[in-house]
Amino acid sequence: MGSASGLLLRVLCLVFVIRSGVVLAQTNPSPRTNDTITRELFFELEELARIVDISYCVGTAGLGIQKPFSCASHCGDEDFKDFELVTAWNTGPLFSDSCGYIALSHPPSHPRIILAFRGTYSLANTIIDLSTIPQEYVPYPGDDDDGSTSDFLAPNAPPTTPDNDPPPADPPKCTNCTVHTGFYTSWLNTRKAILPQLTEAINTHPTYDIVLVGHSLGGAVAALAALDLRARGWHPRITTFGEPRIGNAALMSYINSRFNITTNRETNSYHRVTHHADPVPLLPLAEWGYTMHSEELFISKPDLPFAEEDIRHCAGDEDATCIAGTDAEAPSWGIPARFKFWELFFAHRDYFWRLGLCVPGGDPKDWYRKYPKHGDGDGDDEGDVQDIDEL
Repeated sequence: MGSASGLLLRVLCLVFVIRSGVVLAQTNPSPRTNDTITRELFFELEELARIVDISYCVGTAGLGIQKPFSCASHCGDEDFKDFELVTAWNTGPLFSDSCGYIALSHPPSHPRIILAFRGTYSLANTIIDLSTIPQEYVPYPGDDDDGSTSDFLAPNAPPTTPDNDPPPADPPKCTNCTVHTGFYTSWLNTRKAILPQLTEAINTHPTYDIVLVGHSLGGAVAALAALDLRARGWHPRITTFGEPRIGNAALMSYINSRFNITTNRETNSYHRVTHHADPVPLLPLAEWGYTMHSEELFISKPDLPFAEEDIRHCAGDEDATCIAGTDAEAPSWGIPARFKFWELFFAHRDYFWRLGLCVPGGDPKDWYRKYPKHGDGDGDDEGDVQDIDEL
């Protein structure tokens, strides 16, 4: 009898240990090593980071981009020798500013029509833009000039022709969706200015992929632009770096559905890249009704340079082991991660390169000397280049 009781006690103890281990594993999830991105995706993201960094040459602090495709930044890279500038835009130094360029990538390079959206003009604008209250999100009407949007929010479009008249939008309804007012206005300020050139490029090169890339607040505008293009029957691929929250859970579900974001990573056309300690993906605040959408790629290493093992796929809209979990970590100096605004100059800009520098090579430090195709500079001239206050 005693032997049977001892056996039962050992079994109960074993069950308790197993159950405790399961609970511990659930409350303290370990990194999922099998979720590391592929080497191919790593270099795709690195190239897109250089492409969006070029957008910082457009605007008041940059010298611009000249045709066929030259600028003071990465334009001369070997990867971009087949690029052709279509147009650049700059809607002005407002809280709803938008800035970027459209370029063609011709064969033998990967044939693409690229829209690159840069961040806003200043730290002050960043903080103000991330404090804007939400408004109802209504997918765009089929007629861009039906009077539903004021000319103050969306300036008159340039004259169109049969070659550059964009197809009407026919999106499904977005029920109970709200969107950040500033981001929404930024796209309204941009779309009429660029849709004719984009439409003409698509009609001229119908087999080219449509690729959207944005950094910081440009990532938010790229997300809303992608919804507009998808509503017109086009199928863009989107990559954003440091994208802020742009709307409520209903809008995030709408984005996941419109771009068919699933657990099948090979077919997903949207990548939302975040970086450890970057406060912007945690803003605007969840207390104001904002949240994230799926297909997050999280860079866990704090400092440049990165490798494939530093970046992994995240699960769901807000994976607690990715950027959403950093706000729950013990705050340094009593400040939660989402309020570490000094990281706007560091973690928020460190996406493969330190973005926001319109200088030769993209950055004088040349972190990627270990990759032969990414340049062979020695970095000795870093003291000759001044950082610019653009995010």
